[in-house]
Amino acid sequence: MEGMQVLGLALILYTITTHAHGQYYSQSGPYESLPEKTTNLHFFFHDTPSGKNPSAVLVARPNITTGQSVVPFGSLFVADDPLTVGPELTSEVIGNAQGLYVSSSQDIPSLVVYLDFGFTTGEFNGSSISVFSRNPITNTERELAVVGGRGKFRLARGFAQLKTYFINATNGDAIVEYNVTVIHY
Repeated sequence: MEGMQVLGLALILYTITTHAHGQYYSQSGPYESLPEKTTNLHFFFHDTPSGKNPSAVLVARPNITTGQSVVPFGSLFVADDPLTVGPELTSEVIGNAQGLYVSSSQDIPSLVVYLDFGFTTGEFNGSSISVFSRNPITNTERELAVVGGRGKFRLARGFAQLKTYFINATNGDAIVEYNVTVIHY
């Protein structure tokens, strides 16, 4: 009788365990990955922290004097910057870059950026790429890491090559050319 109780208890535990796990996953066949695609994107990023309608605003800064920099060490900005086909702000808008950047260097102006580049027109309408990287803004040419994406850029990785097209050292307004290589499924 005692052996039957143990066997019954084992059967109950097996049933409970099987059903509990079966609620959020199921047996499936082997994973077959989709072929990777490589997409090259080219656009201009307009970061405008000045004026009556800025696209980037200072939301926090240290309670110390850190020199005359437009982006003093420790400053945190939130951005909703337009992306355009050409360098003129009047050229076709294809999306926007939304996110944060923080001034992260005490010596050489450098930012750590997290931006989601959302596309609002064309083939990639509704898709985005995510960039999280160090951005040494005084270098005319630099590279940022693409760390993810959504929509047509699901599971994206890659890099963005940046080239400063225009900068106003007094107010921080900048236009940056982006050439992005995105590897995705």
